[in-house]
Amino acid sequence: MLNLLFIGDVVGRPGRDIIADRLPRIRQEHALDFVIANGENAAAGAGITGSIARSLLESRVDAITLGDHVWDQRGWENEITQIDRVCRPANLPRTCPGWDHVIVQARGFRLAVFTVLGRTFMNLKAECPFLAADRMIAQLRGQADAIIVEMHGEATSEKQALGWHLDGKVTAVIGTHTHVPTADARVLPKGTGFICDAGMTGPYESVLGRDIRPVVDKFLDGMPRRFEVATGDVRLSGVLLAIEPGMARTERIELLTVRA
Repeated sequence: MLNLLFIGDVVGRPGRDIIADRLPRIRQEHALDFVIANGENAAAGAGITGSIARSLLESRVDAITLGDHVWDQRGWENEITQIDRVCRPANLPRTCPGWDHVIVQARGFRLAVFTVLGRTFMNLKAECPFLAADRMIAQLRGQADAIIVEMHGEATSEKQALGWHLDGKVTAVIGTHTHVPTADARVLPKGTGFICDAGMTGPYESVLGRDIRPVVDKFLDGMPRRFEVATGDVRLSGVLLAIEPGMARTERIELLTVRA
C-alpha cells in the first residue's frame, strides 16, 4: 500500500510554519510516500513566490499545485519555469508559462498530479475542467502509474460532478479553494477517492485565513479594506489516501487535521 497526504490551501506564514514544523513527523507517523500541497495562498495569503515554493519543497513537500491566485505575485510568471515540482492549473490557456502537471516517484511508483480550475463562480479564464481533465488523462497515459486530480473551485456541485465523471479513470479527485474541510470523503464505486474540499492549512481563528474584523466590517458596510493574514488557531488540514498500487485505486481516504 502507498500512502499519500494532500495538504489543503497553505495560507501565509502560519501555514508555511506549521508545515515546516510538523510535516517531517507526520511523514514518519503515517509512513507517507507522497506529499502534495496547494500553495496558491502561501505568499501573504495570495499567490506564491520562488523562495516560498523552494521552502515548501525543503519542508518535504514533494509537489506543489496552484489555483486561481497563481499569478498574484509579481515576477512569478518568470520564476515558475525554474521549479520543476510546481504546476499551474492545466486548464489555463496554453500560452501561460509553467508546467500543467507534475510527476513524482516513490518506491518505483510514478504519481502524476494536475489541477483544473472550476468555472462556476470563478473569474479566471479557463477551459472546461471536464474536457481538460480528459485531455490530461490521455496525455499522461503510460507516463504515470496513478493520477491525482485537484479540482480547485467554488461549487460543490461542480466538484462532485467531476468526481463522478472521473470515477475509475484516476486514483483521486480532491477539491480545494473554499478553505473549509468537508465531511464527504469517500471512495466512489469504481475506486476513485473523492472529497469536495481538503480544507485550509493556516489560521482557523479567521475568516478563510484573514483577520476577522475587517472581513466582518466589509460585509456590514461594503467599504474596501486590507485583509491581513490571521495568526490564531493554526492547523494543518488535508486528506490521507491509501493507494493500492497494483490497480492504482484508492482503498481509503480520510481527513487529517493537526493543530500547531
